[in-house]
Amino acid sequence: MNKYRYEPRDITIRHGAYLPHWTREAATYAINFRLADSLPKSVLRSWEFERLDIVRTAQQMNRPLTPVEEARLDKLFSERVETHLDAGAGACWLQREDAAEVVAGALLHFEGARYRLAAWCVMPNHVHAVMEPLPGYEVPGIVHSRKSFTAKEVNRLIGRTGQLWQPEPYDHLIRDEDDFQRQVAYVLANPVRAGLKNWKWVGGGTV
Repeated sequence: MNKYRYEPRDITIRHGAYLPHWTREAATYAINFRLADSLPKSVLRSWEFERLDIVRTAQQMNRPLTPVEEARLDKLFSERVETHLDAGAGACWLQREDAAEVVAGALLHFEGARYRLAAWCVMPNHVHAVMEPLPGYEVPGIVHSRKSFTAKEVNRLIGRTGQLWQPEPYDHLIRDEDDFQRQVAYVLANPVRAGLKNWKWVGGGTV
C-alpha cells in the first residue's frame, strides 16, 4: 500500500497567520522556513494572495483541491518564492559555517524521537526538510521549537538581536509516492541548483 495515498476526507485545514495548512494523521510534509530578510514583501504578498485565491475557490465550491490546483500551488511556490531564495536574497546568515551548523544540528537533534527526516538542507537564507512527525508531535510545534532555539543561538553567534526567521513556514502535505520522491530530490539538489559548491549542509534520513 502506498503510505502517502489519502482521500480528501482524511485532511483537515489549519489556518495560520497568513496561510492555510493541510494536515493529516501519519503524513509526511515538505517544509520550508526562511530568514526574515530573505524575501521582498511584494514577492511574499503576491504568492500569499494567489495561494489563498486558489484555496478559497475550492472552499466556496465545497470540494477538495483538484490535482491541477495542487500542481499550481507547487509551481507558485517554486516560481515566486524559491527563485528569490536561491538567488541569495538578504544577509544570508546561514552561509556562515557556525550558523549553518547550529541549524543543521537542531534539525537532526530530534530525528527518530519527534520526527523522521527523509531529506534536509540548510541553505544560506532558508531551510528545507521532508519530515514525518511521530505520534504526539505535529508540524507547527516541531518547527516552532527548532526556529526558537536556532534564532537564539544564531543571533548570539553573529552578534545581533531581533527577528531571525519569517513567522510562518511553508508546508506541503505530500500526496503520493511520486510527490515524495520529487520533494526529496528537490531538497537534496537545492545547493547544486543554487550554484553552491562543496555545500555540506544537506542530507537524507530515515523516512
